[in-house]
Amino acid sequence: MSSVRRIYVEKRPEFAIQAKELQSEIRSYLGMKTVTGVRVLTRYDMENISEETYQKALMTVFSEPPVDEVYEETFDLQGGLAFSVEYLPGQYDQRADSAEQCVKLLNENEQPVIRSATTYVIAGEVNEAQMEAIKKHCINPVDSRETGWDKPETLKDKFEDPEDIKIFDGFQQMSRDELKTLYDSLGLAMTFKDFLHIQNYFKGEEHRDPSMTEIRVLDTYWSDHCRHTTFSTELKEVTFGAGYYRKPMEETYQDYLKTYEELYKGREDKFVCLMDLALMAMKRLKREGKLEDQEESDEINACSIVVPVEVDGQTEEWLVNFKNETHNHPTEIEPFGGAATCLGGAIRDPLSGRTYVYQAMRVTGAADPTVSVKDTLEGKLPQKKLVRGAAQGYSSYGNQIGLATGYVKEIYHPDYVAKRMEIGAVLGAAPRRAVQRLTSDPGDIIILLGGRTGRDGIGGATGSSKAHNTESTAVCGAEVQKGNPPTERKIQRLFRREEVAHIIKKCNDFGAGGVSVAIGELAAGLKVQLDKVPKKYAGLDGTEIAISESQERMAVVVAPEDVQQFLSYAKEENLEAVEVAVVTKEPRLILEWRGKEIVNISRAFLDTNGAHQETTVAVDIPRQEENFFEKIEIPAVAKALEQEDIKAAWLSALSDLNVCSQKGLVEMFDGSIGAGSVFMPYGGKYQLTETQSMVAKLPVAKGNCDAVTMMAYGFDPYLSSWSPYHGAVYAVLESVARIVAAGGDYRKIRFTFQEYFRRMSEEPSRWSQPFAALLGAYSAQIGFGLPSIGGKDSMSGTFNEVDVPPTLVSFAVDVAKESDIITPELKQAGNKLMIFKIAKDNYDLPVYEQVMKLYETVHELIQNKTIVSAYALDGKGIIAAVSKMAFGNRLGVTIDEDVCKDCLFAPHFGQLIAEVPSDKTVLVEETIARAMEAYVTEAAKENGGCGNEQFCRVFGEVNSQEKFIYGSMELTMDEALQAWTGTLEKVFPTIAVEGKEEVKTELFHEEHVYVCRHKVAKPTVFIPVFPGTNCEYDSARAFERAGADTIVKVFKNLSPEDIRESVKEFVKAIEQSQIIMFPGGFSAGDEPEGSAKFFATAFRNEKMTEAVNKLLKERDGLMLGICNGFQALIKLGLVPYGEICQQKSDSPTLTYNTIGRHISKMVYTKVVTDKSPWLAQAELGKIYCNPASHGEGRFVAPKEWLEKLFANGQVATQYVNDQGQPTMDEEWNINGSYLAIEGITSPDGRVLGKMVHSERRGHGVAVNIYGEQDMKLFESGVAYFK
Repeated sequence: MSSVRRIYVEKRPEFAIQAKELQSEIRSYLGMKTVTGVRVLTRYDMENISEETYQKALMTVFSEPPVDEVYEETFDLQGGLAFSVEYLPGQYDQRADSAEQCVKLLNENEQPVIRSATTYVIAGEVNEAQMEAIKKHCINPVDSRETGWDKPETLKDKFEDPEDIKIFDGFQQMSRDELKTLYDSLGLAMTFKDFLHIQNYFKGEEHRDPSMTEIRVLDTYWSDHCRHTTFSTELKEVTFGAGYYRKPMEETYQDYLKTYEELYKGREDKFVCLMDLALMAMKRLKREGKLEDQEESDEINACSIVVPVEVDGQTEEWLVNFKNETHNHPTEIEPFGGAATCLGGAIRDPLSGRTYVYQAMRVTGAADPTVSVKDTLEGKLPQKKLVRGAAQGYSSYGNQIGLATGYVKEIYHPDYVAKRMEIGAVLGAAPRRAVQRLTSDPGDIIILLGGRTGRDGIGGATGSSKAHNTESTAVCGAEVQKGNPPTERKIQRLFRREEVAHIIKKCNDFGAGGVSVAIGELAAGLKVQLDKVPKKYAGLDGTEIAISESQERMAVVVAPEDVQQFLSYAKEENLEAVEVAVVTKEPRLILEWRGKEIVNISRAFLDTNGAHQETTVAVDIPRQEENFFEKIEIPAVAKALEQEDIKAAWLSALSDLNVCSQKGLVEMFDGSIGAGSVFMPYGGKYQLTETQSMVAKLPVAKGNCDAVTMMAYGFDPYLSSWSPYHGAVYAVLESVARIVAAGGDYRKIRFTFQEYFRRMSEEPSRWSQPFAALLGAYSAQIGFGLPSIGGKDSMSGTFNEVDVPPTLVSFAVDVAKESDIITPELKQAGNKLMIFKIAKDNYDLPVYEQVMKLYETVHELIQNKTIVSAYALDGKGIIAAVSKMAFGNRLGVTIDEDVCKDCLFAPHFGQLIAEVPSDKTVLVEETIARAMEAYVTEAAKENGGCGNEQFCRVFGEVNSQEKFIYGSMELTMDEALQAWTGTLEKVFPTIAVEGKEEVKTELFHEEHVYVCRHKVAKPTVFIPVFPGTNCEYDSARAFERAGADTIVKVFKNLSPEDIRESVKEFVKAIEQSQIIMFPGGFSAGDEPEGSAKFFATAFRNEKMTEAVNKLLKERDGLMLGICNGFQALIKLGLVPYGEICQQKSDSPTLTYNTIGRHISKMVYTKVVTDKSPWLAQAELGKIYCNPASHGEGRFVAPKEWLEKLFANGQVATQYVNDQGQPTMDEEWNINGSYLAIEGITSPDGRVLGKMVHSERRGHGVAVNIYGEQDMKLFESGVAYFK
């Protein structure tokens, strides 16, 4: 008899968004029109749970009565065909983990075991082959599998005791052939030359045979991912092919060699390699005194610069860190997990450097996602599934951890079908005083912090270092890590505390390579106790523990006297922390397991990074007759221009995959958390002007600071495919131009590069692309006098015979002041449009002196407010740029007739378009002319009228007609927007519901607002933090700014004792407070399922419920819940009932957005009642603009409840359109809430819940959005007690 209980939970038909979406996919994408219905159910199996706890959990943890149906043990298939899908053993299941944690809150003495699965029911006529196709669509075999209907006897895993670690007996004496046979059998990433190197070491120095763990650790340590072996291969001979462009490329190489000779004079340990070429410009510029802001450190973390900033008028030194990370291989085989851990890994690098990561950029590469599933290469996932799954993974991680994603761009090129590109770039910052950079001394202790170790990610470093083919991708499952963002959020909270950061001597994140690399890099000599490493489950052997890449772990070095203090700090943040290693005097890496040494290798051997590799390079020269700059990049545009059809050319440009709107993709990412995003990704009144860079305020915890950081990328795969050399030069230039267009000063820029190339071989010409690209990047750095101080290489972009396009992405980072920044949307009709051009030499390369002088002058014009908006041009031309600038405020553009048609669509990398008030154009022309005097050619002097030859000219005007006009051609705004928004709508939809009707409701005025009888001079606000909470900083700051004190407490749940202790602490905090604020976040992982479960479950604890009741009923207290906090209030019954009670099947609730995904954008809401003390300082009927960011924000309720809420004045705010009218139009009512309801109150108005983030505001925040952001919500709450 099984002791396992089973339930199925299904959304009621009107809320079954996922099921409707899947049915649509099956019918359209898979072409199965006979499928008439789809049901999606969540299946939970559970064990070790008492009847009482089970009954409580049914309607609070596992389901929500207003929107779910629950079936115990079985359910009626209603004639459909069904199958269930579960994660593979060892893969992290966030849904089950969250459910377990929540159930423990109901009874901390129980230890439930829970497993989840998803059950699909397909209705209609479906044959066996079609069912298999549906299963293939729903199941990714890399992380999931189909599971049967039989219930298991038990959920408790039985793990065999692992065997002792194998020793390769006779290894030292093996012949070359025997060694080759062994090498082939092990599936290693290292070369056979490396394997011979290992044999020589053990034979010549250790005089023993190696263990399996030693071989696996060395394979990991020396993998291309960890040690950049391809980049470190010596280039013995470099030859250049014939061709027109040979001269500048060869001259750059000769300049590199000259610098090499000067810098390395007398050194025999240096040799020419890609790594040296990548670093040489930085080394040279550093020697020339052009890199004085770089932070010097032995720690291998992120790029780090020291920046002086003013905080409350006092100058402080801050560290600004930036890092780019790729997860191309993992994302290719498992899009959600691969992309999620791409961001997780990018965050951990600066985080390990003790800086607080506050903004992210995502740049990806894919093949065309609009093509039919039938065109998918064998062994590959369909592109549409890949791009969607990756976007969901990355956004899920960022949204949960609470990281603002300031910029998202997907680049499309057919050759990314070989392997997807997934880049995450992040910025972190911390006051310099908080961070120590010390050495690890013998006797120091290494603490492992954060997540537990499992089999996920084993072989990730080596897997990502291999080329792949159809067969290899089928067996990569264990290489993909699963992210746990709430755990990484806890580490962020811990490291942000200065008293914690200050006792960390050194730190390393667990990226590629696991324990062996993360701890192994912290000191020359180490003894690691693998038995002490916390494990997710039993049965792991020493090798698996040593190389597992399980996520969210940090290795921290602390002095022995600081160990207990550090462990205590970790406990306060609900983090597991364990002493696992000690620093030793002798420089050896020793790993012990079961009391035996399974690794004992000298540091000197480890640091050889394997056998010395050598190759030769034959550099291909780009073909002059295929000159990229003399072509129109978009074929459809070129064809229309040949036919003299300018309107068709304009529409083709806007609908091109690399120009069209990606709004449906971008809105999946939270762009506003942290209340520091200066730009929202789309700006203007209609949020349709795409920004080209991301800008954020420095994350200063206390005080005011006007410093901002900027980041922009540059890269065009089509240019780079013609010439990797030119591609890299213009990638650097484009990234600089985008910073300048946003108001940045190019002279302060620092770069970090992402290199992504085909797999290298012994064929010299295979090395041409990365070599040429790095030459181009070197040339641009020297030309600008600006260094790249970091980067990431990924050298395995090959699948069968297909190679990725040669890719060098430049990320430019700058530090500026808020007042420097301008936004790109056109501001006013009547303003003129001007273009600023760059000079190029005979080899189509920028004349750097002219470019720098131009950018310097443009920066001055922006600073003195002469230029009011600007855009950097790329390979797609002027039309794409002016259209995007125009969309945001729906302002039209008239282009001068004398601008030649080809100029409108030709590549213009590095050139800038600016909007200038009409009375200032002469000033601009004169200013630019003076600056450009030294660069004017004779041709330009003779031809004063043609924009081709002038560095600056007026080429058009902003009009108020909502039209694009060029000669006799007129294009309406709606026609242009239709072309721009249509291309990717079926891949990343922005609209799910067609209805646009307005909602007719009245304002509610209350004469007698509830008055507080328990006055206090300065109220205290209690802000609880649960696993997944991520808005506590923003919420506390908003209340403190309004004049309140705050108590922010973390709920600890690692043990039954922790839970009991936390309940006591929370009750005490409630007793000390006048206000409880439930902040936003993803408690219990809203993604993939459920919302506010931690809050709602914890606050149902008897003692906590009693404390809340006393606050509200005896002390006139207030409660506020925003986003996830609103979900908690509504699930507890505090709104609309005004007290904690069980939800009923007809209770109002919040459920999935109609679009079926997370949505992040600014929304307009109207205050429609003045009954609540929370709205005392807001104006009745006034419209406010604030960011929304949620997946489950759709307010739903029966008709009777809706009428009752309006009649009682409990509807606080409604979503409204640009006319201020409540609406069901999904563009404005972003989640499809009934009657456009955004927020509601308790009957007396003292408890307020709302979805939109009123706390995410501040000076210089969301400056490209129009409208009043301050509802005075927090000020009203504080004033109520005075």
